[in-house]
Amino acid sequence: MKKIVPQKIENSYELAREVYAEYGVDTDAVLREMAGTTLSLHCWQGDDVTGFEAGKEGLSDGGILATGNYPGKARNGEELRADLEFALSLIPGRHRVNLHAIYAETGGKLIDRDQLEPGHFLTWIEWAKERQLGLDFNPTFFSHPLAASGFTLASKDRKIREFWIEHAKRCRAIAATIGRRLGTPCINNLWIPDGSKDLLTGRLEHRALLLDSLDQIYAEQYDPALLRDAVESKLFGIGSEAYVVGSHEFYLAYVMNKDLLLCLDLGHFHPTENIADKLSTLLLFKKELLLHISRGVRWDSDHVVILNDEVIALMQEIKRCEAFHRVYLALDFFDASINRITAWVTGARATLKAILLARLEPTALFRAAEANGDYGTRLALMEEFKTLPFTAVWHKYCLEQNVPVGAAWLAQVKDYEKQILAKRS
Repeated sequence: MKKIVPQKIENSYELAREVYAEYGVDTDAVLREMAGTTLSLHCWQGDDVTGFEAGKEGLSDGGILATGNYPGKARNGEELRADLEFALSLIPGRHRVNLHAIYAETGGKLIDRDQLEPGHFLTWIEWAKERQLGLDFNPTFFSHPLAASGFTLASKDRKIREFWIEHAKRCRAIAATIGRRLGTPCINNLWIPDGSKDLLTGRLEHRALLLDSLDQIYAEQYDPALLRDAVESKLFGIGSEAYVVGSHEFYLAYVMNKDLLLCLDLGHFHPTENIADKLSTLLLFKKELLLHISRGVRWDSDHVVILNDEVIALMQEIKRCEAFHRVYLALDFFDASINRITAWVTGARATLKAILLARLEPTALFRAAEANGDYGTRLALMEEFKTLPFTAVWHKYCLEQNVPVGAAWLAQVKDYEKQILAKRS
């Protein structure tokens, strides 16, 4: 792929800056805003959500699935961190890394999840500290014998429920330690696969059990400068097609009077639901939100994020609510059928493109027309905005952030695959 000459990028940007200025948009200011934009890059794309637990080689019980068998997946922490580091070098901006509890490194010792400690993540913490990266965290309620029934925190079996409550408590302690060591709050996001494949009569009972479990988990207070807790809903999943305990309505009600973030995953709702439309309501009642950027295709299949209408609309709504400082953005997809670094970089760059598009929007002009009742002008301006020279600003952003411009990064991934990934058995 032929590289774009820097001088051509500068020339194109100067022209684009003039065009956007005609609409009242300061592209230089937008680029400064983009420089401070942070995504949380999910580690589980690098190894197909396998993790490093002793005696376990892949996903098992618990309602989650990665499909495909592309060669070269990371087999241990050293390889996964190397792959993450390489992916981050191709993504403009400075970002974070998101861990699941199954990525604990225990020296080959079998440590069950209700016994995890901060020391099992020390290598991750030191790696992040050296590279000035923030870390986020997630308890892992799947791929475990005690998730085989389809219920964890909402299980009728008290011993199973207590095991997972303890796991969640320990994950909060781990996340708080991460936040303390790195000097930036660690977001600890809780998602459970609990639900039923077929018709269920005990919906209320399971939700009452989940309510009690959550109250126990969040009873201990942590400094928000160290830890920010979030809960994530789902419409349905594998093995929970008929009923999911942790629905959107359940968690929405639960977080309203608590210092908890609500996490919305783009793939966890009905395909016809407009997630962007939910933000203006939620932001009236919650100080902050967590968004998992994913791409569901017919169901929550966690496809690689692309620059589609849904992601663009989401970022535009954040811009229109003036809420980029109130919304945490994390990626959440796993595709084992393609080069995993290609997946990371494609999804992250697509998300950043959507953010840049939203920040470049001449929102003030739209609002002025709207305030005057001139809805025809508002619609016309929205259409004109779609064809403004966004690409020139994107290329300038990549150039300023010292990452490959255009598709030039693909050649580097191919070389990395040849030199490193292809040698992994």
